[in-house]
Amino acid sequence: MKDENCIFCKLANGQIPTRAIYEDEQFKVILDNAPATRGHALILPKDHYANLYELPENTAADAMKLARKMALTMQDRLQCEGFNLVQNNGESAGQTVFHFHMHLIPRYADDHQQILWNPTQPTDAELDEIRDRLTR
Repeated sequence: MKDENCIFCKLANGQIPTRAIYEDEQFKVILDNAPATRGHALILPKDHYANLYELPENTAADAMKLARKMALTMQDRLQCEGFNLVQNNGESAGQTVFHFHMHLIPRYADDHQQILWNPTQPTDAELDEIRDRLTR
């Protein structure tokens, strides 16, 4: 299933030219046009899913396997020193294109990028309450 109004559907399915670095029947991996670092790429499913919540379980598993494969290739060929795998769901989490995608971000000692968050300090009671909600 495709969404004719989705730019990532068009990129993944060859309707818009890309700098593809990998493709199979299920996914296309393209270089990001506004990269965070050298080699920053996106894994795009060819079918349209707005986010992780809509993604079938087997497709999610295949995306993670592909992410690992691409990370190993990038580590070998780009000599990156680390790797971030980023996947946002929902506007409040930073998702701006509502087609599931994963960012593959090779990291280098001098890349000046920060993918961080501000740690909070919940109480033991707050952590226990969250655990209890999630394990009911």
